[in-house]
Amino acid sequence: MKGMGNMMKQAQKLQAKMLKMQEDLANETVETTSGGGMVKVVANGKQQIVSIQMEKEVVDPDDVEMLQDLVLAAVNDALNKSQQMVSDKMSKLVPGGMNIPGLM
Repeated sequence: MKGMGNMMKQAQKLQAKMLKMQEDLANETVETTSGGGMVKVVANGKQQIVSIQMEKEVVDPDDVEMLQDLVLAAVNDALNKSQQMVSDKMSKLVPGGMNIPGLM
């Protein structure tokens, strides 16, 4: 039973580290652009869009579809980068992955 107690302590430590990491990730951001920098999107580690900026030149009332495409591309890229950032941080927290018998 001693081994089970140690495993529970390790699991509690890991849980505390993961909670701390989630708090930290809320303050970390990634940035991406589309349209040669005409649209810029910033996302945080909680996969939330923090800001969207557009250059005036990209706002053309006669071509709204292009602006929509640029915003969509930048938002999707920002979310992908945010997910990758979280994945990278998680792999540093748990080297070798989460290979816990019975859970995977």
